[in-house]
Amino acid sequence: MVSVVQNVAIDCADAYALARFWSSATGCPLHPEDRPGDREVQVMLSEGPVLYFNQVPEAKTVKNRIHLCLRPGTSRDQEVDRLLGLGATFVADHRNPDGSGWAILADPEGNEFCVLRSESDRAPVRS
Repeated sequence: MVSVVQNVAIDCADAYALARFWSSATGCPLHPEDRPGDREVQVMLSEGPVLYFNQVPEAKTVKNRIHLCLRPGTSRDQEVDRLLGLGATFVADHRNPDGSGWAILADPEGNEFCVLRSESDRAPVRS
């Protein structure tokens, strides 16, 4: 017997607001029963586990020990710009002149995540 990952739980101050950010970031819907003010809200990813947002009283204080890595359908740089427009903040730039690397952003509550190169970004680098 093995275990299956059911969800990725993310503690937050406002579960509904943060889930809406991630719903917009991923293009996936909130659970149909979730409403503003709910203390637990889910983003129903099309594949893999659910993103589960759990409202907690304490604020985030240190770097995440686990984080999400996003591979966009558009170019990495276009996706970074789109996510910044949704309310993310820029944390660190690990992009290289040859096009490799990633960008680190934070969601509206400060949870870090990475934006990787898209498949189209990766294609020209392959030999």
